[in-house]
Amino acid sequence: MSDGNQSQGAFDRTDLAEDRTVLANERTFASWFRTGFGAVAIGLAFQALFVQMEPSWAPRAIATLFIALGIFLFIAAERRACQVLARLSPHQVKAFNHNRLRLMTIIACVGAAALIAAMWLLPMKPS
Repeated sequence: MSDGNQSQGAFDRTDLAEDRTVLANERTFASWFRTGFGAVAIGLAFQALFVQMEPSWAPRAIATLFIALGIFLFIAAERRACQVLARLSPHQVKAFNHNRLRLMTIIACVGAAALIAAMWLLPMKPS
């Protein structure tokens, strides 16, 4: 094999490795986002299961902590994914758009914040 072919092969491998890193970053973002939704679900489940607990603010406070953790995870996932994408330049794969990541994060955070507000502002009727 000539030096030119070996050199081109090395560049191709590097390009493909960068593409794999972009795809791994997207999988990591999705994993963090799923974990955030899991934290929100735990908070809602705790509130639903312990609605009759006394004092009445305790289950709301614990649920709020879990939902706030979900919001933190959403934001951390978006920031981390955008930082990684800014350092990479994909070659054959199309990377996620930064604005779409940000939009997904904003929607998830607003939804989670709305759940917190609803828990505290709407009357809870134990079943």
